[in-house]
Amino acid sequence: MNKPTRARLVMGTALAVAASMALTACGGGTDDASTGAEPKPTGNSGTATVADPLVASYDGGLYVLDGETLELAKTIELPGFNRVNPAGDQDHVVISTDTGFRVLDAARQTFTETEFKGSKPGHVVRHGGRTALFTDGTGEVNVFDPADLGGSGRPQARTYTSAEPHHGVAIELTNGELVSTLGTEEKRSGALVLDKDGKEIARAENCPGVHGEAAAKDEVVGLGCENGVLLYRDGEFTKVDAPDDYARTGNQAGSDASPILLGDYKTDPEAELERPTRISLIDTRSATMKLVDLGTSYSFRSLARGPHGEALVLGTDGVLHSIDPETGKVQKRIEAVGAWTEPLDWQQPRPTLFVRDHTAYVSDPGKRQLHSFDLESGKKLTSVTLPKSTNELSGTVAGH
Repeated sequence: MNKPTRARLVMGTALAVAASMALTACGGGTDDASTGAEPKPTGNSGTATVADPLVASYDGGLYVLDGETLELAKTIELPGFNRVNPAGDQDHVVISTDTGFRVLDAARQTFTETEFKGSKPGHVVRHGGRTALFTDGTGEVNVFDPADLGGSGRPQARTYTSAEPHHGVAIELTNGELVSTLGTEEKRSGALVLDKDGKEIARAENCPGVHGEAAAKDEVVGLGCENGVLLYRDGEFTKVDAPDDYARTGNQAGSDASPILLGDYKTDPEAELERPTRISLIDTRSATMKLVDLGTSYSFRSLARGPHGEALVLGTDGVLHSIDPETGKVQKRIEAVGAWTEPLDWQQPRPTLFVRDHTAYVSDPGKRQLHSFDLESGKKLTSVTLPKSTNELSGTVAGH
């Protein structure tokens, strides 16, 4: 399939490549702030169901768009800095607000009654047909089946609370093991693993500044450190050392189609904002890291994976770079937007990449535009100009 489709059955397998991506990763803090005002729909009455919806945040609310035509289906007023993440099914998106994680039925353009309350809602991770929420302010982890979001009331969830609150992340594997980070508000050090009954079976504390996760082929989990990447596989942790003494790989993207993880790579601990031009490719088979210089910088919202496991990076040169993860060679360059500069404040808008099936969606906040591209041909499919500049961009993505 080389172009968007409304047939969700086709999407099921291809979308799995994005299921473990850490695209919820922050740009460097837990100071998310939003106001908890009740959302107010405006514009379209929202009675019609939107196929394969996209959700984009803007200063003051959310836009819900048709994933094929990019037609604006509904505007929902929701003041504050709100984050958007796929919930793991074909209809819902998780919205992070100051009161906790709220669930938006994006297909029907309305909030559900489901909310996981807690201060500083952080990472949302989909894997193996399960969705894990990590609330930074409490250290609480909630894991649920996104298929249950369509029912009445909050879905039944597996709950785990970290020893201390911290900016963390968790992922549940298909055998029921739960990988969750270790840390405090001041320092993060590694991760532990609980079996399906909640018993600790593994622990590693050699991952300073642990941040973000991604899962590769054969369910190998990678966690970013400030000196490499920590891998977990079959009951054991393995550390992949970076070639530099300080090397932060805090944002990663994984694919079920590839044993290689895509990560960022920052080497200046004193920088107010480092704009790296190198990416890291972490081979989970050999526990090695390869660095690739793209000749352009990028941001934490620039990383994604394609349907065949290709590594995708949206550069500040405005080009979407499609990279062979095995060789590190750029296979394709898609002219997506104009050149841009990453803002110092991580909460400020910048061009953002979201990938679903064979389609890449790229926002251009400076022009209030959103574009879609076919990843196979590299051709632009359609564009839309929105009333206001968007910030975060996400959509519905079925789990696997």
